[in-house]
Amino acid sequence: MSSSASDSCNSRHFSWLMKSCFPNPHNPHHPQPYSSDVIVSSSSTTTISSLPDDILLECLSRVPHSSLSSLPLVCRRWAHLIDSQSFQSLRKHNNLLNLTLFTVSFHDSTLFTATHRLDCDFSWRVASFLPSNDAVSRHGSLHSLFSHSRIAAIGRKIYVIGRTAMLRCDTWTGTLVPKPGMLVQRKKFAVAVLDRKIYVAGGCPRSSAVEEYDPVANKWSVISHAPRRRYGCVGASADGVFYVIGGLKIGTSGNDLSSRASGSEAVHIYASSMDLYDVEARTWLRSRAVPGGGCVVAASASADGFIYILSSHAVELSFWRFNGIRKSKSFGEWCRIKSPPLPAQVRLDSTVRFSCVGVGEKVVLMQVVGCIDDLLRRGGRMERGLKQGLVLVYDCVGGDWNRGPDLPEVIRRAACVCVEC
Repeated sequence: MSSSASDSCNSRHFSWLMKSCFPNPHNPHHPQPYSSDVIVSSSSTTTISSLPDDILLECLSRVPHSSLSSLPLVCRRWAHLIDSQSFQSLRKHNNLLNLTLFTVSFHDSTLFTATHRLDCDFSWRVASFLPSNDAVSRHGSLHSLFSHSRIAAIGRKIYVIGRTAMLRCDTWTGTLVPKPGMLVQRKKFAVAVLDRKIYVAGGCPRSSAVEEYDPVANKWSVISHAPRRRYGCVGASADGVFYVIGGLKIGTSGNDLSSRASGSEAVHIYASSMDLYDVEARTWLRSRAVPGGGCVVAASASADGFIYILSSHAVELSFWRFNGIRKSKSFGEWCRIKSPPLPAQVRLDSTVRFSCVGVGEKVVLMQVVGCIDDLLRRGGRMERGLKQGLVLVYDCVGGDWNRGPDLPEVIRRAACVCVEC
């Protein structure tokens, strides 16, 4: 099976594979891993099912992306192999994995995604994901449950994390299945992925717990407590560190001695500060806040090990780069870089939201009007010519901004993530 197979390939091209996957009636035993003691008779017909797992993985890993969703339907063995880390590694080794930008939005009980590859000259492609019957019966309206969710990506899978529930979206097979929710109910919290595990912090006035989700064990666990309780914070990760950035401080924290001594439960602004958690050492690191101050509205890491942060100053935006490379002599240093060129119609108020994600050596910034209906009910109005899904792309190497294709109208309150697929 050639790796240069056309992307126009579909499931009909695999009819012969599906037939050959059925066991040979003259050899009913399930094939075992390859052994030099096994001798295949030249007179018997060789089928796909007779191949050992490693050879079968090599074949399947070269299938075009457009046909991946058909492979798990052939048999359970294929579904198991395709879901393995070995399959993902082989596709990456064969240069068949591409960094793809995904945006996620809910409408009633359907999850919509829009995908875009920065290295291709085409617009967004919209797809819908229907949850399993178990997810519908368990959660009911997905829109209400995940309206303020955060998303994270591990490999080809997207995890949509709500206050009391979580869904896993498989971008290859098109399946949407429920997963256990966080131990602490949160809203507007920080999330990031490190070493194929998900970390969350903030978003709860009663707890400073930091949680870790292990997809292999399918389990959440509390691993630490943050120095400050934050609400409305954002997360990022680089070089083994989980960054909890911005937001408001909620009440008092057990580690905040000055607030605890005064007995103050007031909300204090930590809009431009960061808490750094070393995942491997299970310790918290110190760092300076964003030098220009302001309210952090979006943040992300790029492949170069830097954290990029967007801050709002009521009438303008500033864009900063933080050196997150721990072995670097300049680790922890800040640098102000070119601000995003937003159109004049964009107002920096509560109706406008930003989402930021690193895609290789680029950072993608999305501007979305939060809720049009709420804006109109409050007597507001949409500015003429204002785009609801403005997309800007920052080249981390060249230092320039470029305009990307606007988000489709079906994608509202979108969150974005980078997926290997």
